[in-house]
Amino acid sequence: MSRAATGRPPARGRLAEAAFALFDERGYEQTTVDDITERAGLGRTTFFRYYRSKEDVIFPDHDALLDQIRERLATSSHGTALVAVSDAVRLVLLHYLDEGDLARRRYALTSRVPALRDREIASVARYQRLFREFIAAWMGQAHSPDLGEPAPLRAELMAAAVVAAHNHVLRRWLRGESPDPVREVDAAMRQVIDLFTLSGGDGDTTIVAFRTRRDISAVLPELRRLVADATE
Repeated sequence: MSRAATGRPPARGRLAEAAFALFDERGYEQTTVDDITERAGLGRTTFFRYYRSKEDVIFPDHDALLDQIRERLATSSHGTALVAVSDAVRLVLLHYLDEGDLARRRYALTSRVPALRDREIASVARYQRLFREFIAAWMGQAHSPDLGEPAPLRAELMAAAVVAAHNHVLRRWLRGESPDPVREVDAAMRQVIDLFTLSGGDGDTTIVAFRTRRDISAVLPELRRLVADATE
């Protein structure tokens, strides 16, 4: 029977809603899987069909997100690698935006529970490692002696900056401080790319394309200004 016919959300959503309600009421440590299933009106078998533990209820499916990032990065060429990185960052942000209030409740919960905060940090490290490996491969293809730092260090620094830019914008949105997080994350990624692609060599030009929701008439003046600044 469909959700429309029953008027009830799917089992996975019911379990998540029940879990977060109980975490708010009783605290994370005091809530058990049995408490969650009882509140959701479902059995333990159903719970473990969707989640391995009550901790898994809290976090998004990072494995699926990482697979999406890998797929996006894999579709890039050497010339579009930086665009792919920016698109991948936007994919992660959009996932959190789609979660809406659930993402904000998770943020509040992980801020209060050290064990959950540690897991969140470990998850961030997985994203950074994936970006580092991709960027290192790209930099290896684009090796230039005027970069200054060894390619592995530069890739590590850039990957850390990519993740930091995303997390900065995400936290602003979670706190209700960002009215347009997608535009902010695109701007943040432009800053990151500027930091790591300005080589200073004569004749070197780096062009990076970004998607935007803004009308082309609003974007063109800014592009003309950037080109003018670069040629001065």
